[in-house]
Amino acid sequence: MPQLGVNIDHVATIRQARRGIEPDPVWAAVEAQLAGADGITLHLREDRRHIQDRDLRLMKETVQVKLNLEMALSDEIIAIALEVHPEQVTLVPEKREEVTTEGGLDVAGQEARVTKAARTFAEAGIAVSLFIDPEPAQIEASARCRADAVELHTGRYADARTQADAEATFAQLASGVHTATELELVCHAGHGLNYANVRPVAEIPELSELNIGHSIVSRAVFVGLRQAVAEMKGLITVYEV
Repeated sequence: MPQLGVNIDHVATIRQARRGIEPDPVWAAVEAQLAGADGITLHLREDRRHIQDRDLRLMKETVQVKLNLEMALSDEIIAIALEVHPEQVTLVPEKREEVTTEGGLDVAGQEARVTKAARTFAEAGIAVSLFIDPEPAQIEASARCRADAVELHTGRYADARTQADAEATFAQLASGVHTATELELVCHAGHGLNYANVRPVAEIPELSELNIGHSIVSRAVFVGLRQAVAEMKGLITVYEV
C-alpha cells in the first residue's frame, strides 16, 4: 500500500496569480494532513513561480508529516535545502520555459554531479530521491549515485490516449519499479496521476509512495481540499489487506 504525498504547488500558483496572500499553501498543508496525507511535497523553483522561500520555511516549522522538497540541481536551492533541512529532497529537472516538469532527470548523463549532491545531502541527514523516467539506464545510474529512492515519472502512462498505449506505458512503469526494488532503491511514483488512473499504479506492490498534486487541487475547487485528499487517499489504500 503506497503512502500519499500531496503536492501543494498549485495552491501557491493560484495565490501568485494575484501576488497576494491567499490561498495560503501552508494552510493547504494543514488541511491535507487532517485528511490523511502521509507527506507534503512542494517544489521551490529557481524562478519562484509558485512556492516561495517563506512557504518552505513555515512548512518546516508546521508540517507534522514528511516534508519532501522538489528541487533542481542549483547551488542556491541546495544551500536553502541544507539550511531548512526537510526530511527528503527530490532532485528534478527544471527549465524556465516549461509549464510543469516535462520528464525525468538525466541521471545517467550527469552522474558525477548527482552523486556529489546526493553525498552532500546524505552527510546532512537528508534523504535523497531522484525523479526519473522508468528506464533501466536511469534507474541503474540512480543506484550508482547512492540515492535513497527514485520517483518514477508516470506522465507517459497518465497521458496515454489509447488502451494499447496505457498498457504499454504501465508495463514499463511496473518493470521500472521492479528494477529499482532489485537495486535496493525505495520506489515512489508521480506526475499526472488522477482519480481515474491512479488505482492500477497503486496496485504495484513495491511502490511505497505516490506524489499527487494537480488533480487533488483541481478536485478541491469543487469539494474542498480536505475531501479531495481523503478521496485520493481512499483510492490508493483500497488494496490494503
